[in-house]
Amino acid sequence: MNFDLTEEQKAVQLAARDFAQTELLPGVIERDEQQKFPAEQIKKLGALGLMGIMTAETYGGAGMDTVSYVLAMEEICKVDASTGVCMSVNNSLVCWGLEHFGSEAQKQKYLKPLASGERIGAFCLSEPEAGSDATSQRTTAVEQGDHYILNGTKNWITNGNSASVYLVIAQTHPELKHKGINVFIVEKGTPGFVVGKKENKMGIRASDTHSLMFTDVKIPKENRVGDDGFGFKFAMQTLNGGRIGIAAQALGIASGALELSLAYSKERKSFGTEIFNHQAIQFKLADMATKIDAARLLVLKAAYLKDQHKDYTEAAAMAKLFASQVAMDTTIEAVQIHGGYGFVKEYHVERMMRDAKITQIYEGTSEIQKLVIGRELFK
Repeated sequence: MNFDLTEEQKAVQLAARDFAQTELLPGVIERDEQQKFPAEQIKKLGALGLMGIMTAETYGGAGMDTVSYVLAMEEICKVDASTGVCMSVNNSLVCWGLEHFGSEAQKQKYLKPLASGERIGAFCLSEPEAGSDATSQRTTAVEQGDHYILNGTKNWITNGNSASVYLVIAQTHPELKHKGINVFIVEKGTPGFVVGKKENKMGIRASDTHSLMFTDVKIPKENRVGDDGFGFKFAMQTLNGGRIGIAAQALGIASGALELSLAYSKERKSFGTEIFNHQAIQFKLADMATKIDAARLLVLKAAYLKDQHKDYTEAAAMAKLFASQVAMDTTIEAVQIHGGYGFVKEYHVERMMRDAKITQIYEGTSEIQKLVIGRELFK
């Protein structure tokens, strides 16, 4: 095993760290309070190559590996998990899915502007009655000649209003159940496609999460991704990689909270000395650091397996399950270490605690990750 990063990976990590500190940290509290989408920051991320970091340069991406991606995700999410999830969805679910399963025409038309950050993508799977049970799609796509007619509703869609390209999962052949599901590229502004209300969320508030409504939306056949009936496999394979991205997001939230807690413990005094010198605080910090390091190894292992074209299903589920729990545990302790200041917005850790929770829910709840791991164990 080689735990050393390449020079290219170190450069990506440093660039993401500098960007987070200079471009994301100023205004992060205000964006959270105002639920303001980081549009300018996302454009700059695209210019830096981080919105299509794993996409081949041929299609407008940076052409880097998954390890580089998770290193960058961690650094971004140390400061702003809302921007991080926008970056994750665009990279893991949209760009990766189109690059690996889209037609050449689809890659030229949609992947290039998405990977370069010129456009933003959204992945539309969840529905009012189809969250963890992704097989129960109520959104339908009825074939009519050279096009499909799309009807239905999608919930909890990240980049819901800011995206201009949407990958929509829909049922075409109900009698075939999950084998009759397809995925379609839908452009914003298509007649019959309406962006619904913005969700008022507990955390990742600067990320715009919306419901989407489709009423007799006409989709040309060339906008179907893959063969007829490939939609469910498309969703599951992209979500496997997406879990690595969310695990890296959780890792970033946790490591950011630890960094703030360490700095605070060296400044805050009680009983005549910095609180870092109190054993109770040292034990908390030691537990936080140990869990974070373990989570980082799981995340890097999953990324490494993906880069080696090996089966990473179990590793990705383990990384997301563990890292999301570490994010919750660490941020709760970070607030505790900060005491009353931890409850105040300007110290950041209360936002991190709110942001951490969603990592246990989206792109497969922790319970679903345990199901995935259990099934892999019995293969």
